[in-house]
Amino acid sequence: MKYNNEKKKGGGSKRGGKKGSNERDPFFEEEPKKRRKVSYDDDDIESIDSDAEENGFAGGDEDGRRVDVEVVEEDEFADETVGEKKKRLTEDMLNRLREAKRREREEAGDDDDDEDDDESIKKILMQKQQEESGRIRRVIASRVQEPLSTDGFSVIVKHRRSVVSVALSDDDSRGFSASKDGTVMHWDVSSGKTDKYIWPSDEILKSHGMKMREPRNKKHSRESLALAVSSDGRYLATGGVDRHVHIWDVRTREHVQAFPGHRNTVSCLCFRYGTSELYSGSFDRNVKVWNVEDKAFVTDNFGHQGEVLAIDVLRKERALTVGRDRTMLYHKVPETSRMVYRAPASSLESCCFISDNEYLSGSDNGTVALWGMLKKKPVFIVKNAHRDKTDGITTNGILENGDHEPVNNDCSASYWVNSVATCRGSDLAASGAGNGFVHLWAVETNAIRKLYELPLTGFVNSLAFAKSGKFLIAGVGQETRFGRWGSLKSAENGVAIHPLRLA
Repeated sequence: MKYNNEKKKGGGSKRGGKKGSNERDPFFEEEPKKRRKVSYDDDDIESIDSDAEENGFAGGDEDGRRVDVEVVEEDEFADETVGEKKKRLTEDMLNRLREAKRREREEAGDDDDDEDDDESIKKILMQKQQEESGRIRRVIASRVQEPLSTDGFSVIVKHRRSVVSVALSDDDSRGFSASKDGTVMHWDVSSGKTDKYIWPSDEILKSHGMKMREPRNKKHSRESLALAVSSDGRYLATGGVDRHVHIWDVRTREHVQAFPGHRNTVSCLCFRYGTSELYSGSFDRNVKVWNVEDKAFVTDNFGHQGEVLAIDVLRKERALTVGRDRTMLYHKVPETSRMVYRAPASSLESCCFISDNEYLSGSDNGTVALWGMLKKKPVFIVKNAHRDKTDGITTNGILENGDHEPVNNDCSASYWVNSVATCRGSDLAASGAGNGFVHLWAVETNAIRKLYELPLTGFVNSLAFAKSGKFLIAGVGQETRFGRWGSLKSAENGVAIHPLRLA
């Protein structure tokens, strides 16, 4: 009877425990899965062993399984804080600099002690930090040597239609380009190997925040007119006639976000250096600020009475924009205020920062102008900077700042200065138009001086200097950046590179 009662008890618990039975308890369901995850197949163990032996290293646990040294190294620094990581990287850099200085002393036969090396390293680091922060200007223009007859622009990336925007990564190893046909390219500077960004389906774009317009013109909806890459190389931003700012992951080349908000074509983009803040300008006369990391809108900046055509941003929360209203605005974003600079005669087509207090602009009458923060008019003007030499007009006519008569405009779009660029933190600048030349400029105190002319056929719609100043990238095409105001059939649509020899 005792045996039967115990059996009944067990059976009773079985009948009454359907909800809380071991078979349905998540704890008992998950444990076999966990065991299966850590179990190793024989083939996996053999492949791990062979890989470790081929690389000349092997570690093992009590079961004899091999482990990758890279995993061990990652585990070694997995628990370090941000401060500890910064300290470790700083010590590594100092050790490399000390070793380089020691080798220099040995080669030169000097008997200087380590204290002298530390002092010179200190000066090098201070100068590097000041140059990167923009506190002092790097002297590069005087080091640029005259191009040889064999030097010239060479096309490294081809597009079907005109290239309207180019950008370089912070390490100068990769480049990005966008064209009027909606193609966005990612390419290697040294080899020219290209990768194309593939637009996702409409469903994915909607899930990423894009608002579709009805009826939709599919043929032109993905036409790109602007492009920018973040300084950390993680994000790429593109914009065009679909009124959205599109964010791409550079590592995977996948679309991650679409920012709506602009009511007209997105014409220009720029990341604030060292951050994930993105600035966008549009034909709706508005400049918007976005946080790409948080995928959020930040603020609006108004002030232009015409279409915004170009934008540039440095480290500070300050944006420089130009528009068809013949003004250049210096936006102080946190203060929601702005400074207005008025062009003497014509519409401004392009602009860029030289430093926090100096700017460069290009106009549709061929004028290249230097501006200072404390003056409402240009401090130095080069008239007809890209005028054709056969016109019988001085190509380097100079007009000092002050009241003057408007320059006679030419109907030809080939004289429009569509692009200006500077080598960040330096005195080297460049301007491009459609007259067949890219001009290099040296920025001096309250003046700019022409250095060299680099031949290039086509409308130069975008320029980008390497951070080192060793080469110049140009986005060129048969048509101007906005519209079809001119056409040069002899030009080749693509990205061209020109090496710069430094003394």
